[in-house]
Amino acid sequence: MEPILLVRCDAFETYGVAPSALAAAGATTRIWDAVDPAAERPDLADASGVVVFGSTSNVEHADERPFIKEVADLTHEAVERGVPFLGLCFGAQILAWALGADVIKARVRELGFEPIRTLPAAADDPVLSHYGDGDPVFHWHEDTFELPEGATLLATSERVPNQAYRVGETAWATQFHAEVDAAEAEMWVTEASAEQDLEQAWGKSPARVRAEIGLHMAGHERRGRETFRRFVEVARQR
Repeated sequence: MEPILLVRCDAFETYGVAPSALAAAGATTRIWDAVDPAAERPDLADASGVVVFGSTSNVEHADERPFIKEVADLTHEAVERGVPFLGLCFGAQILAWALGADVIKARVRELGFEPIRTLPAAADDPVLSHYGDGDPVFHWHEDTFELPEGATLLATSERVPNQAYRVGETAWATQFHAEVDAAEAEMWVTEASAEQDLEQAWGKSPARVRAEIGLHMAGHERRGRETFRRFVEVARQR
């Protein structure tokens, strides 16, 4: 089994539970630091799966930040070749955008834990069926996306309807950060609150986000690890 390719789209990305969960499932990994101009885009022939992580960039910045188009091209290639793909937050938007759907501003900015509503199509999904109706998941985003043609919506919410989807039999995406663990979330809160008033900009104070982390992160990490375990099984079967 070839390595799982982890695509880093931000300097603050530490991959959360992904590396240890993938290793526990028997997979090796390699990293493409897409934001590094010197890092050459990898060949998908050497990857058994692709995971695209979050970013403080949005697709609207694609003309000024060339890595965004490179990641979108890699994403499109993965879908075309049937290489298992998992997009997380920015990665979910990239998958939609690469397949011709619009990425737009959401009605609200989501930060911290919010519940999702699973749909019937998720019940037997090989990667995301372990998420239950009402599970709190960790968000940090201002954009959302239209579903690409042929996509199946797996989870929704009242505030941001498109929360998780599948394209064909080899591509999945979540608007929420399925990978985030407590250490990564704390680092993001610390870095962001040093630069802006989180409550004014995002509607939640650092104290409230940290309280939510204390309440919900253990379950979120557990479900995130299971997501990566299942993704490895899909990659192994392919």
